[in-house]
Amino acid sequence: PQHFTKHGYWSAGAGKIYHGNSPDPASWETYFPDQKKNKPLDPLPGKRPVNGIPKTAHFDWGPLNDSPSAMGDYKVADWIIGQLGKKHKQPFFLACGIYRPHLPWYAPQKYFDLFDKDAIVLPKVLEDDLEDLPSAGVRIAKPEGDHAKVTKHDQWKKAVHGYLASVAFADEQVGRVLDALRKSPRAKDTIVVLWTDHGWHLGEKQHWRKFTLWEEATRTPLMIHVPEKLAKSFPGGTKPGARIDVPVGLIDLYPTLVDLCGLGENKALEGHSLVPLLKNPKVNWERPALTTHGRNNHALRTPRWRYIRYGNGGEELYDHDADPNEWTNLAGKTEHAKLKTQLDKWFPKNNAESAAYDKGK
Repeated sequence: PQHFTKHGYWSAGAGKIYHGNSPDPASWETYFPDQKKNKPLDPLPGKRPVNGIPKTAHFDWGPLNDSPSAMGDYKVADWIIGQLGKKHKQPFFLACGIYRPHLPWYAPQKYFDLFDKDAIVLPKVLEDDLEDLPSAGVRIAKPEGDHAKVTKHDQWKKAVHGYLASVAFADEQVGRVLDALRKSPRAKDTIVVLWTDHGWHLGEKQHWRKFTLWEEATRTPLMIHVPEKLAKSFPGGTKPGARIDVPVGLIDLYPTLVDLCGLGENKALEGHSLVPLLKNPKVNWERPALTTHGRNNHALRTPRWRYIRYGNGGEELYDHDADPNEWTNLAGKTEHAKLKTQLDKWFPKNNAESAAYDKGK
C-alpha cells in the first residue's frame, strides 16, 4: 500500500491482512478497528473446548448462538461496505481481511445448519502414507499431534463440519462486500483480487493446520477481476469464468497490481506480473511456484510436479497427473533424476537470515 500511497492512492484496510494481530500501521492511512489491533473480537462459547479435546487452545470448533452481526468478520465487512459507499476524490487501495476460516471454527448456528454432518465426506488418508517420506517430512506431519487427538476423540467429521461452516460464513461476508461494490460509484473502475495466505490440512498426510510444503497447505484460491477499459496494460479486462491452470505465487500479486494500475515496473521486486497470463491463459509461463516453510525447506510446483527439498537433504517428488493426493514419493526413482536437475535452478541459492519480529511496533 505504501507504493500506491506515494502515487496518490488513499490506502485503508480492515481485519486480518498482515500477520497475527499486527496491522502493519506504516502501510495504511486508515485502519479498522485501529492501527494497533487488526480485527474486532468474536463472541465465544460459554464452555470451552467445545470439542472436548483437552489442552487444544484455539484448535476448537462448534456452533454459536450469536447472530452473524456479532462476529468480527461481519463488522470488518460492514466497515469496508461503508467505505465503498462514500465518494472518494482519490483512487483507493482498500484491503478487506476476513479472518475465518482461521481457527477456532466458531460460527453462528445457521452456517452449521447448511451442512448435514452425517453426509460429510472425509479426506482420503492412507495409513502408510508417511512411510516413503524423509525424516523431515514425517516431523512436519507430526501424526502423533493434532490428528491423533482428533481421531481419538471422534472429532474428525465435527471438525470438518466446523471448517465448512466457517467457510460458508466467510463466503457470505465476501458476497456482502462484492454486492456493495456493484452498487457503488466505483463499480466499473475497481480491480478486485480475492486471495488467501495459505491452504489447510484436514487430516491429509495425518496432519492438521498449515505449516507444510504439501498441496493442501500451499495451494490457495486466487481470483482477479479487471473491469473493461480500466487497466492501462490490459484493455478489455478479464473474461468472466476464465481459468488459468498455471501455478503462480502470492509474491506475484504486488507486481501484477502495479502493472495493472500503470505505476511503472519496480525492478527490486522478485515476483512477476501476472498480466501476460490474464491476457492469455495459454501463454508460456516457465516459472514454477515456490513455497518456503522453515529455513532452507522449499517446494516447487509446476502444472504437473511438486518437488520438495528439505534443508537436511531429504526430498519428495509427486506427479499430480497420476497422483493428485501426493501419496507416492518418486524422489528416489532414477528415471526422474533429469527432471530434478531441471527444476533445481528454481530453488533459492541463498537463504536470508530470519528477520526480527517487532510485534507491530
